[in-house]
Amino acid sequence: MSLHPFSVPLEFVFFGLTLLGVAIFHHRALTVAFTGLAATVAYKLVFTGFEEEMGLPGLVLHFGHEWVTLANLMLLLVGFAILAHHFEESDLPHAIPRLLPDGRLGGLALLALVFSLSIFLDNIAGAVIGGVVARHVYGGKVGIGFLTSIVAAANAGGAGSVIGDTTTTMMWLAGISPLTLLWAFIPSVAAFLVFGVVGALDQHHHALITRHASTKLEIDWGHVVVVFAVLISILGTNIGISLFAPGLEKVVPTLGLAIWLTILLALVIRQPDWSVAPAAAKGALFLCALVALASLMPVDKLPVPSWVSVFALGLLSSVFDNIPLTALALEQGGYDWPLLAYAVGFGGSMIWFGSSAGVALVGSFPEGRSVTAWLQHGWHIGVAYVVGFFVMLALRGWTPA
Repeated sequence: MSLHPFSVPLEFVFFGLTLLGVAIFHHRALTVAFTGLAATVAYKLVFTGFEEEMGLPGLVLHFGHEWVTLANLMLLLVGFAILAHHFEESDLPHAIPRLLPDGRLGGLALLALVFSLSIFLDNIAGAVIGGVVARHVYGGKVGIGFLTSIVAAANAGGAGSVIGDTTTTMMWLAGISPLTLLWAFIPSVAAFLVFGVVGALDQHHHALITRHASTKLEIDWGHVVVVFAVLISILGTNIGISLFAPGLEKVVPTLGLAIWLTILLALVIRQPDWSVAPAAAKGALFLCALVALASLMPVDKLPVPSWVSVFALGLLSSVFDNIPLTALALEQGGYDWPLLAYAVGFGGSMIWFGSSAGVALVGSFPEGRSVTAWLQHGWHIGVAYVVGFFVMLALRGWTPA
């Protein structure tokens, strides 16, 4: 049975209403997200059933498949909040102003740093670290326009790296060569030249780089060791599972467990500030609710692969989790994978909850939770997405596998 006006499945109506509710009642985003999830689950239980089966057995089977993704997101987001505290307490952020150039170029250099970090680290880590550094560099006066640029830099940096974004890792595990995905750096760099310059100029007008008067900087190397240990554990787990136990990540939240095992082992070196965990957990629950809601959508009716459909998927990823979209594209086949990696990876930057990097960052900067403010101050992200996409088409064309 299908109840839907104008041939639009009712699940998409629930999803749209949920996103509208988040936009209007952003201070109650978690409540709105779980309300939308509950309404959709109830509808599918009573009327349409799930892809796996009808009724309660179908619900159990569905989330039996999805729990690993949800657990990984929950563990990673809270873990990266702990990681950000270690990084902040190390006093390394205070050294950044001495390394960055003065004026407008300082903000651009910071965004380039976030871009570079996200090539080798998860884009969530790149965004969180970028936010911590920005808070210190600008004395806590970070504009929303610059926050959007930090998220964009993190997502752009991860778009061409199989260890920088969950979607590219999925493509790698599906057999797509990491060398093929390197082409995604073409649109990412083109986009960076747009949002990086605009974001840096916007932040320069908002606040100037703070130079600390002290000539002596006491860096706590214990916190630095913890930061590097956590990042190396994530990188090592990602590569190790891919090489020696492919498929394990589908049944066990390996990355999330790796970060928390390292954090707990590192207690012998430095204690984190556990007080940051509750707020991070709340933000993580919100993202998990949206991911769970997205997984219930009937996304099996995508158009035939083309550059038009990929462009649309990039726009859709700003409000729709890119993990199920990527999984469906891999199952469907016939895509230009570097172009898709850029579209679904960078496209999520256009709205704060469109990517896990955005959700992680606004956990520390709650003023970014306003969709209206994000769109108003981050208009350059959408422009950058379009520029990067069509630069890629102009230089390489539509090159499906």
